[in-house]
Amino acid sequence: MLNFFDTHIIERAIIEDVGSGDITTENLVEQDRWGNGCAVAKEPLIIAGLEVSKKVFGYFDKKIVFSSKYKDGDALNTGDILFKVEGSLYALLVGERTALNFLQRLSGIATNVRSYLNEIKGKKVRLVDTRKTTPGLRILEKYAVRMGGACNHRKGLYDGVLIKDNHIAVCGGIMKSVERIRGQVSHLVKIEVEVSNMAGVKEALNSGVDVIMLDNMDVAQIRKAVAFIAGRALVEVSGNITRKDLCKLADTGVDIISSGSLTHSARNVDISLRID
Repeated sequence: MLNFFDTHIIERAIIEDVGSGDITTENLVEQDRWGNGCAVAKEPLIIAGLEVSKKVFGYFDKKIVFSSKYKDGDALNTGDILFKVEGSLYALLVGERTALNFLQRLSGIATNVRSYLNEIKGKKVRLVDTRKTTPGLRILEKYAVRMGGACNHRKGLYDGVLIKDNHIAVCGGIMKSVERIRGQVSHLVKIEVEVSNMAGVKEALNSGVDVIMLDNMDVAQIRKAVAFIAGRALVEVSGNITRKDLCKLADTGVDIISSGSLTHSARNVDISLRID
């Protein structure tokens, strides 16, 4: 799961916490002293970030033994043991907070996402995230979204065309924006346009875009737009969407629901590390 960039995220987090050294642990615990610990779920959760936690402890002790009977995406109950770790006590004590910070944050997102999906179980709609992620943690947070069971929107500005209201204003309209971008990007790249009213829907459809995003439109407007588009483009709905909105939006016939609250409104779950 981890690549070069993810490893650097972990290194930055460790440097942020440890700095020039852990003056408490270094003066209390001998470097060669051995110990073990286990991470305990203090509430029901969907786990995400096991490999990240393992990498944190491994940063301080390459001989660390890390094991879990679970995998990312599994549902755990209060009292369940997320993982066991064995190695130098120094590594366990110094790495504890950073390992838990990652695990609590990523599991919190996965748990939040799963609660959203439970609201639309059986509905034919795709739930996706947005770019509203913690700076520097997007790769990991979008991974947590997938572990929760939802899908990713574009990873960043570099891997998908999404023409938003400010682009349209700068270019002088949807049609002009689409014509300009189509002449620059590969024919393999899909084009999505954000609209906020029926006039925008009609112009986007006439421009031949692949995806039309209905932004901050009410349910009646969305139903009307879906009926008008009639399968000629994928329909995404977005804008201040919360868990309570999901069912009624799914029933409008849209193809995709995107919500920044999957990530930006997720709270960290409660996990503790017990060390012997």
